[in-house]
Amino acid sequence: MSLNKKLLWGGLGWALGGPIGGILGYALASISEQPGSYQYTQRQAGYPKTKPGDFIVSLLVLFAKVMKADNQLLRSELLYVKDFLKQEFSTSDVQDFMVLFKDILKQDYPLRDVCRQIQRSMDHPSRIELVHILFGLANADNHIHVDEIKVIHTIASYLNVNDNDFESIKAMFIKGKLSAYKILELDPSCNDEDVKKGYRNMANKYHPDKVSHLGYDLQKMAEEKFKAVNNAYQTIKKERRIK
Repeated sequence: MSLNKKLLWGGLGWALGGPIGGILGYALASISEQPGSYQYTQRQAGYPKTKPGDFIVSLLVLFAKVMKADNQLLRSELLYVKDFLKQEFSTSDVQDFMVLFKDILKQDYPLRDVCRQIQRSMDHPSRIELVHILFGLANADNHIHVDEIKVIHTIASYLNVNDNDFESIKAMFIKGKLSAYKILELDPSCNDEDVKKGYRNMANKYHPDKVSHLGYDLQKMAEEKFKAVNNAYQTIKKERRIK
């Protein structure tokens, strides 16, 4: 089966249209050594349910932008992408998708247009998970470069993920004295009842069931945010001796 058919069989929906469809089509044309480029038709406007394939292709396109942010492509980052794909596909398919990804890395495309397509088509919990996974990529070498943070923040803004949610996700990877409060989107001066309320709100916002439509493996990845919220709450409870 060709890579093009694998993608289609993998459940692509809205990602076949718009800028992402163009990027994907160009990469597939390059890989198959066919002249010109694929041109996918634009799907009708709306708010369709995001399929796993849409999410994965969107990630690959955004991965490329984050990886190039600090002007160096690290082996640890490529391994992160490969390990991510291994959770979704067989070994032979992963090799094909890495070929596709390396071609996407060579392309230059407008980040804003790509993000706007995702923002119009993908639900908010899925967009938050995109940002979370992008931070995981940036942290693949155990160091997040300032330029990577800037690019992820730009992506989050284009995806209509607000600064509180961005700082919450960021605090899960970049630890500081107030990380627990940032994860729960709380001011350190808040009272104990606010802490409990903040915990309930964030536990609901980051609950893995919010992205169950993306499939089991991606839902499992989303559990990391949920665990971070629980850990932050336990840290604050211990500091304040909240019962």
